[in-house]
Amino acid sequence: MSRWCAGLAKEAAPEVDKQNTTHRDLRPRVVRAFWGPPIHPFGAFHVITDTLAPDPGNTRSTILIVDDVPENLEVLGELLQPLYRVRGAQSGMRALQVACSSPMPDLILLDVMMPGMDGYAVFEALRADPRTRDIPVIFVTALDGVREEEKGLELGAVDYISKPLRPTIVLARVHTQLELKKARDGLRDQNTFLEAEIARRMGENLLIQEVSIRALARLAEIRDPETGNHLRRTQAYMNVLARRLALDPRHAATLTPHTIDLIVKSAPLHDIGKVGIPDYILLKPGKLTPEEWTIMQTHARLGAEAIEHAEEDAERPVPFLAIAKEIARHHHERWDGSGYPDRLAGEAIPIAARLMALADVFDALISRRVYKDPVSLDGAREMICAGRGTHFDPDVVDAFLADLPQFADIASRYGDEAAEAAAS
Repeated sequence: MSRWCAGLAKEAAPEVDKQNTTHRDLRPRVVRAFWGPPIHPFGAFHVITDTLAPDPGNTRSTILIVDDVPENLEVLGELLQPLYRVRGAQSGMRALQVACSSPMPDLILLDVMMPGMDGYAVFEALRADPRTRDIPVIFVTALDGVREEEKGLELGAVDYISKPLRPTIVLARVHTQLELKKARDGLRDQNTFLEAEIARRMGENLLIQEVSIRALARLAEIRDPETGNHLRRTQAYMNVLARRLALDPRHAATLTPHTIDLIVKSAPLHDIGKVGIPDYILLKPGKLTPEEWTIMQTHARLGAEAIEHAEEDAERPVPFLAIAKEIARHHHERWDGSGYPDRLAGEAIPIAARLMALADVFDALISRRVYKDPVSLDGAREMICAGRGTHFDPDVVDAFLADLPQFADIASRYGDEAAEAAAS
């Protein structure tokens, strides 16, 4: 018997003395109860300690055996050690410590009937710890009954072996569970890699989308150098308005976090159609003639058509392009139906376009244009309020008023010189 086993026998001696017997007398009875009728003799068991059996290649699976009877640990370990690295624990508390130490076990053979902390309690503790919750456990017990087996399996054990044990059955079930664990681990590792790769590619795609959107939007903005950071400001205004409006139960179902992200992403494309407006109209310092105004209004339709062509070229639907098309076409519609290009009214106007209608007008009011001087923040607020229920959705105006300080901050943070002066 190894030095470790001798130590365990010494610890068990008081109990043996109480029964007026010796450890040598006790062992045959224990072994027979554990294994049943002898099948073949076992040689001396070399190592069943908290240290590992030699494994230079570090290729063998590690098995933790938990049993309060030293002889049971010895004979079961003797069976498994030629094939696996074996560790032993004689109590539930020690088992929890060993299970968390490196290298962690690939499988646990757990005795049910133990003093103090029984096998069921140990199992629940293993499952409660993130470090050990995925280690498969086979219950080993002398309890004979369908209900006990059902209890172990219901708790989440992978198998249940009743004593007396049969070596061939033990080896077969241990092998099966270890193979299943290898398969699960391999699948988990593969899934982890795939998830990381998908996340990386999605990140790249999102970055490409963001860059492409801003590049396209700049095509329109660059035509009018006086618009400054108009795209940044209107995008930020849209974010504030949408998130405030989402707090209203009437709009919460429509303005989900995902939808808000799409709205904010697509906002810079609202004036993409201005690429098709002649410079003499776009940059005219004075009031437009009726004919010129008619041409200027076509930028809403031109922008929507350009985005629609991009949708047609895509292999599958692109949600943010669908919203961008709505914003581009309808952000000049008015709540009372007097806007353009389709004279939509009320809730027939897409919500994203209603948000942009206010954001665009507010930014135009506080910014310098070739045809006007900037309006003060207070002046812009009064004009927005005057358009409540006629030009603008009343709910959107209320959201604007609730977050007016944020609008002032955005105007200052992303403002050109004129906008900063107006916001101050």
